[in-house]
Order: sequence, then C-alpha cells, then structure tokens
Amino acid sequence: MTGNDAWLNNYLVLGALLFSLGAVGFLTRRNLIVIFLCAELMLQGVSTTLVGFSGFHGTWGGQVSAIFSLALAAAEAGIALALFVVLFKRGFSLDVSIWSDLREEDQPPVEEEPLGDEPVEKPREWPHLAPAGRLPERRTAGAATGATTTAVSREAVTAGEGVGHHG
Repeated sequence: MTGNDAWLNNYLVLGALLFSLGAVGFLTRRNLIVIFLCAELMLQGVSTTLVGFSGFHGTWGGQVSAIFSLALAAAEAGIALALFVVLFKRGFSLDVSIWSDLREEDQPPVEEEPLGDEPVEKPREWPHLAPAGRLPERRTAGAATGATTTAVSREAVTAGEGVGHHG
C-alpha cells in the first residue's frame, strides 16, 4: 500500500464512520433537532468521501462538492431552526411522535370526493394575431371574447382604406 492509498483509505474510513453514526442516530432518535444533526452528519460523511476521492484522482470536483454541501447545510440549518422554533411554540415539544399528525385538532379529516365523468369546461379561446403580410381572419360578432372584430378586404387595404386610415 503506497502513501497515497493509505491517505485515501483514511478518508474513506472517516467518511463511512461519519455516515454510519449519522444513520444510526437518524433511525434511533426521536428529537427533531438530534435527527436533523444526524442527517447533517451523514451529509458530512459523504462530503469527506468525495474529498478523499478527489484528492486521490488529483481533481477539484470533490472539494467543490464539499464546499457546496457546506453552503447547503448552512441554508438547511437556518430553515430548520425557524421550523423548530415554530413547532416548539405550538406544541412545547420537539418529539417526533407528537408531530406525526400535522392536522389541526379542531379540524375534521379531509374527505376527498372521487372525480366524476362530468365534462370539463372548454378553455377560453384567446385571440391570435395575424402573421406579417397576411390579413386577419374574418370572425363573427361576439366570437370567443364577446367583442366584434373588423375584417378588412384586400382591395380596401390596397386602396388605402384600411382600419385606422383617416383620409
């Protein structure tokens, strides 16, 4: 075993140890803060493994991923802290078994009705602009939007009598 292989082995053992400790804590604890910290420990174990492989191969990808995961963990910690404060104010406990049902106590359970075979309302047709060089299509009064549209004949356009021509 060369020095570089032993170095990689140390990183992999440390990463596996961190991940394993985090997984055991995540599965056995009931306090939300401890569960969150164990999930972060698992994330750091994966980051340590990425850094080890990156150093072994001589690339920077693992270090960049580790820095990104640290920034992600910081953002998660801020959101989790706010969530924990709100949950503690509502129930005075952070025990997972209490928060397994998030419905309000005075609210009845939601009863979902099955969807029927009723026809769905036809979507509203939006007006379309004519492409450049073409005349607009002729529409009937009150079509789609309830407004009348004016269709101009090709002869009126060539004679200079189009819509908006004041002359």
